[in-house]
Amino acid sequence: MRVIAGKLKGRKVKSLEGDEVRPTADRVKESLFNILMNKIEGSIFLDLFAGTGNIGIEALSRGAQFCYFVDKSLKSIKCIRENVAELNLIPFAKILHRDVLKVIEILDKNNTKFDIIFLDPPYYQNLAEKTLIKLGEAKVLKKDGIIIAEHHKNDKIRERYGNLVKIRENKYGETILSFYKEEI
Repeated sequence: MRVIAGKLKGRKVKSLEGDEVRPTADRVKESLFNILMNKIEGSIFLDLFAGTGNIGIEALSRGAQFCYFVDKSLKSIKCIRENVAELNLIPFAKILHRDVLKVIEILDKNNTKFDIIFLDPPYYQNLAEKTLIKLGEAKVLKKDGIIIAEHHKNDKIRERYGNLVKIRENKYGETILSFYKEEI
């Protein structure tokens, strides 16, 4: 995997072997960042189910101010740490080795807010739905912030979770990106 654009364009991102991590396809990643183009610069980014850190690293490369990477897999956390260190991004990253749902609770209690929240949970485990429910209950999105859920086309994703309302959906074969904003 490589960083597609920004100050780290062309730099390699280490991946994990095996089926544990399913990296976001390059065409999906490129489309995602084209959609988010005007929101990235100076943003605070939350990468949930971060895997290798590929999406958060791309955000930092494109001008995000800071990124929180969250994953409960020790293999993923080690990979993210290596990638962040190799790309000299340590001052711009916080890596959390915890369950995503617990982290959302902690961030909410600490009044930590984000401009962009991206989640790409393992498919077929209903984790996108559970995470969106938790995000709909928490107050972790800044005003005009956006949440993007990457999920399989067969995952049941609702139009609304608490104050979160789906505003857009993009399909890429079996993969869907669902975009949510907070309704005020």
